[in-house]
Amino acid sequence: MLVVLLAGAVAAVLAWEPQHLLTGGRPPLSSGVTAVVVFAVAYGLATVAFVPRPLLNAAAGALYGIHAGLPAAIAGTVLGAGLAFLLGRFLGRDAVRPLLRGRLVLSLDRQLSRHGFRSTLAMRLFPGVPFAAANYAAAISRIRLLPFLAATAAGSAANTAAYVVAGSRAASPTSPVFLLALGFLGVTAIAAGAVARRHRTRTGTAGLTGAEPAVSAPPNPATPPAESA
Repeated sequence: MLVVLLAGAVAAVLAWEPQHLLTGGRPPLSSGVTAVVVFAVAYGLATVAFVPRPLLNAAAGALYGIHAGLPAAIAGTVLGAGLAFLLGRFLGRDAVRPLLRGRLVLSLDRQLSRHGFRSTLAMRLFPGVPFAAANYAAAISRIRLLPFLAATAAGSAANTAAYVVAGSRAASPTSPVFLLALGFLGVTAIAAGAVARRHRTRTGTAGLTGAEPAVSAPPNPATPPAESA
């Protein structure tokens, strides 16, 4: 069932031929409110089908500039997150779990269930988990839809804006605006790596702490005490 629905999303994206969005091969849809809405819908369907968001964000900036491209990209982000979330909830944990691979993604279940909005906001601010995988992970957690979408919109805005700005200035890669956008993306990538390392360090420390009682356990009464020096 899941494969069929994902295949339908892929077919819908391919029907719009997103490569033409980058090459300008669809002049009738190149401008105007209708074009922006169509792009946002195609964006959302593409994220459900695991198309990388950075490519879509850059395409939004290249096609529509910052003022129209940024709202289209954010709307597509929220739409894609909502579609994947509802799809995951409808299909259930057993059907979605094969899509979630890796210890980091699987650990999101507990974090999203306990601190849904905060965890989603941090995950969007410092992206380290693929967008679609994070959406499906949220679907099998206990987070509610509206807080998930609100945190997605708020947390994704900064990175989305950076990619849209970079896409809008791709023709002049030496411009200060383009370089600032790339610099911001680099800083967030470094911050995401630091957060991931801190998480791994905490996990390792917790494991050592949990093993400490076994080390300090009293000796077996049947074992004679050691002689004093």
